[in-house]
Amino acid sequence: MFASIFKQLKLILFNRPIMEDITVEELKQRMDNDSPFYLIDVREPNEFKDYNIKGKLIPLGHIPTSIANGDFDDMTDKEIIIHCRSGKRSKMAQMMLKEAGIESKNLAGGVIAWAQKYS
Repeated sequence: MFASIFKQLKLILFNRPIMEDITVEELKQRMDNDSPFYLIDVREPNEFKDYNIKGKLIPLGHIPTSIANGDFDDMTDKEIIIHCRSGKRSKMAQMMLKEAGIESKNLAGGVIAWAQKYS
């Protein structure tokens, strides 16, 4: 499983597409306004259990399989926002989605930034 992730990352590093970030303030505004979007949490289940901001849990290691299984196909009607603890794993997930032709935004700073601002 991890070999597959690293193989994808190696391919992505040589062809870096431009990808967008979103701030915690922008995410909070979307939540407060009931804007339509999908929030995907790519952390591990234990991290999600300890603290979450109500995203759908799809751990980073499951992203390639989720893409292959078409799990994101029904999500193209709304903005997809991906987050993790600090923004690094979600950036990797964003790269994988981009390579599959799926647009998304990365939550800059992850739940660390969220907790600092809103907890």
